[in-house]
Amino acid sequence: MNVIPAGILLHIPDGFLHIAVSAVCWLLTLLIVGMAVSQTRRDFDERLVPLAGIMAAFIFAAQMLNFPVAGGTSGHFVGAALAFIVLGPWLGLLAMTAVIAVQALLFQDGGLLVMGANILVMGVVPGFLAYYVNRIGRGRSARAQLVAAGLAAWLSVVLAALVVALLLAFSGTSSPGVVLPAMLGVHALIGLGEALITVAALAFIRRARPSLLTEGKEAGRGGWVVAGLAVALLLTLFAPFASGHPDGLEWVAESAGFLGAAQSAPYELLPDYTIPFLGQTGLSTIVAGVVGALLVAGLVYLAARALRRRQLV
Repeated sequence: MNVIPAGILLHIPDGFLHIAVSAVCWLLTLLIVGMAVSQTRRDFDERLVPLAGIMAAFIFAAQMLNFPVAGGTSGHFVGAALAFIVLGPWLGLLAMTAVIAVQALLFQDGGLLVMGANILVMGVVPGFLAYYVNRIGRGRSARAQLVAAGLAAWLSVVLAALVVALLLAFSGTSSPGVVLPAMLGVHALIGLGEALITVAALAFIRRARPSLLTEGKEAGRGGWVVAGLAVALLLTLFAPFASGHPDGLEWVAESAGFLGAAQSAPYELLPDYTIPFLGQTGLSTIVAGVVGALLVAGLVYLAARALRRRQLV
């Protein structure tokens, strides 16, 4: 089995961005996430609370499944397009924030100083772009809606890659002439995988429970909640078979010569999606995936319930 190798860069690690660039990203992220909290509280829809937890668990698990891309690289699902389309932009952003924060804090996937940047380029930027591009398909046929969602998902990955390339250039990590074409080239291919997964997930939801795509009706009913969480946990069984090729960012960093700038986390809890006492084994990866999926689902659910309580006060 092909276990996720130690040190793989699924998100931006510390050391790639200048401290000033990281600070600006944190400021922007905190402002926008604060707006998301305020808007979610104001427009609270209790029916979406369980769905938000399930969506976070699904995205967490799906991000563990790196798929091969041409040239010996790999990509992974981001999920911002799917989250924003199904949950709406504000609750979708909170779900993505929980996923990225747990990945950094518990699994050491993505740096701590650059967590704001990771939320920005994996949640804010791709999510809002996808949400508004997807609106092109509203009121049209089911096929047109899926095409719009696929286009939105692809563009979301390409724009996110562009923003990462600009952040690297502003940080002096790599020259724009090198990092821009490299990031856009590989992520244009990775974006195809994002589009296919997003369209497949939306098509499944449309067939199994179309009401989930119409303002969250029936979203919280027990049978669907259990089934959705089961699907998310089932994905973790495939994590040991994920592609071991370098992620798009890691491949670009190695090709451009700045991979060595990456800094390790100051601590390790469940590094590289493994349980330490189980070692680098397939079982270890699966258990770590289950732990992470359940944790993000629980955090999003509890956070949404807390927003409801604040609304009632």
